[in-house]
Amino acid sequence: MSEPVWWQTAVIYQIYPRSFQDSNGDGIGDLPGITHSLGYLADLGIDAVWISPFYTSPMADFGYDVADYTDVDPLFGTMADFDRLLAAAHRLGIRVIVDIVPNHTSDQHPWFLESRSSTDNAKRDWYIWRDAGPAGSTPNNWLSAFGGPAWEWDPVTAQYYLHTFVPDQPDLNWRNPAVVEAMHDVYRFWLDRGVDGFRIDVAHRIMKDPELRDNPPAPADRESTFKWMGEYESQLHIHDQGHPDIHDEYRDLRTIIDSYQPPRVLIGEVHLFELEEWAGYYGRDLGEMHMPFNFTLLYAPWTAGEVRKRVDDLEAALPPGAWPNYVLGNHDEPRLATRFGAHATRVAAMLLLTLRGTPTLYYGDELGMEQVPIKNQQDPWAVREPELGRDGCRTPMQWDSSTSAGFSAADPAQLWLPLEAEHADRNVAVQTDRPDSLLTLYRRLLALRRSMPALHRGDYTPVNSTSEDLFVFERSSGDERACIVLNFNDRPIRFDHEGFADAEPVLSTTLRRVAISGSAVSLAPHEGVIVRL
Repeated sequence: MSEPVWWQTAVIYQIYPRSFQDSNGDGIGDLPGITHSLGYLADLGIDAVWISPFYTSPMADFGYDVADYTDVDPLFGTMADFDRLLAAAHRLGIRVIVDIVPNHTSDQHPWFLESRSSTDNAKRDWYIWRDAGPAGSTPNNWLSAFGGPAWEWDPVTAQYYLHTFVPDQPDLNWRNPAVVEAMHDVYRFWLDRGVDGFRIDVAHRIMKDPELRDNPPAPADRESTFKWMGEYESQLHIHDQGHPDIHDEYRDLRTIIDSYQPPRVLIGEVHLFELEEWAGYYGRDLGEMHMPFNFTLLYAPWTAGEVRKRVDDLEAALPPGAWPNYVLGNHDEPRLATRFGAHATRVAAMLLLTLRGTPTLYYGDELGMEQVPIKNQQDPWAVREPELGRDGCRTPMQWDSSTSAGFSAADPAQLWLPLEAEHADRNVAVQTDRPDSLLTLYRRLLALRRSMPALHRGDYTPVNSTSEDLFVFERSSGDERACIVLNFNDRPIRFDHEGFADAEPVLSTTLRRVAISGSAVSLAPHEGVIVRL
């Protein structure tokens, strides 16, 4: 293959800035805290960080309601703090990817304040306004992803405005050329500042049906490959997102991104589970996103057969030349260790870091952090649908065994979210000192991935096994080949491979020494092994 671009061989690490490191003792993480912690990420073996929004915001959705796309919220620091973070990351060889929220703004953004001021304001058409239906009903039946109608009545101008999420997040009208140009200027602002790419929030939602037609009801027997979304599941969302002309927008954006050197990356949050539709966001001739995020494993049943099926289906769906990626955790989903079970964390680590494509880690997953029950949730989604609240996966990073886990100088009661109960035993300091810890495994896996071209750039070939509890595959680049054997069961399994006779086991998820007997390797329950062929 041709020489890969940096984002193809990189491992990306997501940072939720409120929760990573607090530098000033107010109980909330900030940009100087991230800068202070970059050495840890470099030692871990991370190549790039994706930082969730830190822009000026009323924090109705904790930064995903943006009031100024080109400034830093004082909660997180200053623009000078961001510039220092960027420079420090680049000195360590770490790229910086920022989160852009193009579908909606805050209702406190100056654009919306103007738009809302009168029906004849020059920015009225920057958002999606419509008259009421019969008897004052909403303009159509669209639902908010956070529950309830997707329309909010504005008594001042006597019209409804569209909000895909909470009413504090009005949707921009991407059919207005002035909006398109204004948002392109936002991308240019950060590119000129030196960022290495963008993660685009809800990228598939920016273009809706221009006729605003009702969504049809969802079939009662429809099976979901993702999580249950409450009231939102009652419809098929075919008109309120992903209108075909969305691809014109991303082709135009890609042209802007590609005009910058060195190469930058465009990653889209695309929650679509029909693989053909999802793969369409790579674009014709791969001219849109470099990677639409692949979420197919987030809620996969944790069995070897189902995980292999989803990997193989994904590989088959990729357009020629497209580069895959995998995600097992993020700020919207329950913690990996809770979803799959603590017993699965080591196999999950090896799976994520040995599959073909670019992996994204979520902060704290390398420690096995678990979902924290939150009694009084702050998440705006939880206000409407408590069982879907996301606070439990956003708790502070656990750096050491002190009362506030080394996250902050503040008292634990002052932290913006409570700590995990087990933080005194599950933290960076403790696991750094343990040669068999999960953190040690991540460090070993990341170092091995970087040193072996077969793992960071090689081909993927599934290998059949007589056991339904094993997922086995090979990675190969040139003359280098590696076989990955993952045991998803709670019993030991022996796996025989004709290539093992002269092979070398290089890493086990248990970090024990593994021996090959004849042409077979014996795996402990929930163990994975990498064998160099």
